[in-house]
Amino acid sequence: MQAVVYTRNGDPDVLELTEREVPEPGPGEVRVRVAASGVNPTDWKSRRNTPVAAGFQVPNQDGSGVVDAVGNGVDPAVRGERVWLWESAYQRPWGTAAEYTVVPQRRAVLLPANASLELGACLGVPFLTAHRCLTLGESMPDRLDQGALTGKTVLVQGGAGAVGNAAIQLAKWADARVVTTVSSPEKAQLAAAAGADDIINYRTQDVPVEVRKIVPHGVDTIVEVSVARNAEVDAQVIGMHGAVAIYADDGGTTVTIPIRPMMGPNARWQFVLVYTEPNDAKGAAIEDINAAVADGAVRIGAEGGLPVHHFPLADAAKAHAAVEHGITGKVLIDVADL
Repeated sequence: MQAVVYTRNGDPDVLELTEREVPEPGPGEVRVRVAASGVNPTDWKSRRNTPVAAGFQVPNQDGSGVVDAVGNGVDPAVRGERVWLWESAYQRPWGTAAEYTVVPQRRAVLLPANASLELGACLGVPFLTAHRCLTLGESMPDRLDQGALTGKTVLVQGGAGAVGNAAIQLAKWADARVVTTVSSPEKAQLAAAAGADDIINYRTQDVPVEVRKIVPHGVDTIVEVSVARNAEVDAQVIGMHGAVAIYADDGGTTVTIPIRPMMGPNARWQFVLVYTEPNDAKGAAIEDINAAVADGAVRIGAEGGLPVHHFPLADAAKAHAAVEHGITGKVLIDVADL
C-alpha cells in the first residue's frame, strides 16, 4: 500500500510517499481503508517536535474511511461500515495519511448515513476541541444537544478557523447566541455561513464595546484561540461564572490575567488539549458530535463557512505546509474514492 511517512522531525519535506505492507489489526483494533485524511495544526507540530518513537510515523490524526478488517474481540459486523477517525496517530505510528490504517475500535466512529466521508474527515480534532470548550464552564452543561445552550451567549474568538467554525456550528445547534470575532470581511462571510449571530471585525471595531452592546451582562463562555492577545478583551466581556476556554497559543505563548476583576464573576480560565482531556468528556463529545451530524447541523464547504482544500496523497508535504502557513479552512488529503 502507499503511505506517507517520516522518520525524523523537520520541515514538510521530511514527509515521504513510500510503499508499506498493509498493517494487521491487533486485539481490539479495526483496520480502515482510508478515504480522506484531515490535516490539523497539531499534525505539523507533531511532525516538527514529537520524537519518532517507532522508527517511522504516518502523520495525521483525523480521517474517514471504511472498516475492512477487525482484530480479536471486535464484532465482525462492523466490516464495511463507514467511519470517522480521531487520534489515529496519538502515541501510535499509524496515522491516516495512508491507504490503510489501524486504530482502536473506539477511535473509529460510525458515520451517520446522511454524512459524506469528506465531512467525516473534517470532524476529529476541531469538533472534539470545540465541544470541550463549550462544556467546561461552571454555568454550561456537560453535554450538547438541541436546546442545551438556550439562553447562553458564546463568544468565539476567531470564528473563521476550523475550531472556531466547529464551535459556532455546535453552539448554534444547541441554541446559543453566538458572537464571533474575525479580521476581514471575507472571514465575516465565513462566520455568517457557519451560523454566527453577531460578527465583530476586531481590526476595525472595539470588541468589548460591541460585545457589551449585544450582551450587557457578559458572555457565558469564550472559545479562545489567542489568549496572549485577547486576555484583556476576554476579562472585559466575561459574565458571571463565565469561562475562557483556551485551546491554542496563536499570537504568543505567555498570558497575563487581571486577578481582581476575575474574582468578582468567579471566572474560570481553563486550558484545553483534546488528547489529554478526561475520557468521559471525550466519549460524551463523540456522541454529541455524531448527534449533531445526524441532525444535519454540521456542514462544510461554502454553505458551512469552512472552505475545503484537497490535496492528493503524493502532495502530503504541500498539505502540511498549507496548514502550517495558516490557510483558512480545512485541508484534506484525498486517499481513495470509496
